[in-house]
Amino acid sequence: MGNTAPGKGYLTEADDLVFLLEEVPRKLRKLFDASTVKFGLSRTQWRALGYIYRTPGLTQTELAKHLEMERASVGHVIDQLEKAAFVERRSAEGNRRIWALHLLPKAIEILPSLRTAADRIYERVLTGISEEEADIVKDMLAIMSSNLED
Repeated sequence: MGNTAPGKGYLTEADDLVFLLEEVPRKLRKLFDASTVKFGLSRTQWRALGYIYRTPGLTQTELAKHLEMERASVGHVIDQLEKAAFVERRSAEGNRRIWALHLLPKAIEILPSLRTAADRIYERVLTGISEEEADIVKDMLAIMSSNLED
């Protein structure tokens, strides 16, 4: 996937591939945004709930790393989730300055519905792709991601 020959234009096959790589996540974000709004959540809030579910007692700093956001921005997300009674902050054992994040019953109750909504989106995006093809794409994306690490 190299450059185009002079006079052939400025877009290459690599451009076409990278444009598609950017288009798919954009469309997924749009679908997830539409899906999570039914629950009164943003996509970021939904992802935060997922990480807290996976790791009860996760700290705000750890959550910020998972979400690839600044701590202050994640603090705002947690404030919103706390206000909506989805999560609570508890003092971490041994360090009262650190807050451990925990789901409240209201969040646990909607997780199955959120899971169903996510599965519908995944089914839609993966329609027409075999398991073997999905594995190949996953391997290729992992290589691309690795190529871009600092």
